[in-house]
Amino acid sequence: MQQQKFYRYCSELLNYPTEQLENQARTCVTLLVVDYPEAAQSIQKFLDGIKGISLGRLEEIYTGTFDVSPTCFIYAGYILFGESFKRGRFMVRLQEEYYKYGFDRGNELADHLAVIMRFLSNVETEDEFTQSLKTDCLIPVFTKMLAGFNQGGQNPYFHLLYAIIGALEKTQIAVPAG
Repeated sequence: MQQQKFYRYCSELLNYPTEQLENQARTCVTLLVVDYPEAAQSIQKFLDGIKGISLGRLEEIYTGTFDVSPTCFIYAGYILFGESFKRGRFMVRLQEEYYKYGFDRGNELADHLAVIMRFLSNVETEDEFTQSLKTDCLIPVFTKMLAGFNQGGQNPYFHLLYAIIGALEKTQIAVPAG
């Protein structure tokens, strides 16, 4: 499985839902099933949880999950640092790295989780920054978000976050210093 494809589909699944959400989740399951079967099972649970739900209801679930509850905000910097100077520094660093890689974050803030995952999907070779982004940012953020779920497995996004953590933990590699 190409990690970049996985990151791209996760980015799409973490964005505000569209009519394509079920197809995107189905594709993600297909990408994961061989190399990351546990993550594929979790994405399948996400897919099962969203099947047949109207787009309007999916939008409500998304908003209730990522926009209302401060423990599950979709912004990594907020989860890590709250509304503090440290979040600002974190966002500036992200923006510098995005610029260095020629990555356009679009209209979203630099610390939006879908933007970070899309950024990783555009990086061909792991380096110290991207590895740190996964280890020191994404895994702790998704872990904190999962801990904040009130409905646990009843919310389909619980399964999506669980799958992403599992796959990220398995993609950790030693990056040589220097």
